[in-house]
Amino acid sequence: MAVSMQFSLYPLREERLGPAIEEALTVLKDRGLVVKTGEMSSVTWGEEDQVFAALKEAFAKSAKRGPVVWVITLTNACPAPKAA
Repeated sequence: MAVSMQFSLYPLREERLGPAIEEALTVLKDRGLVVKTGEMSSVTWGEEDQVFAALKEAFAKSAKRGPVVWVITLTNACPAPKAA
């Protein structure tokens, strides 16, 4: 089943926020997902197994850097964004 995921990652108590966010984005992209980043959140999409496996790895790697909060919206009802 195809799913879309909108997510925001918030590293807590970190002097620099970028490294944890960049590491998570790299994992998602390395897992073959297209990621569209915005100012407040990012969106990705793919087959359910692919998205969930990538999310699990991205969460684990970002959490190794310190405390994090991920806010995630998942859907199987909204189509993937059109390719730019």
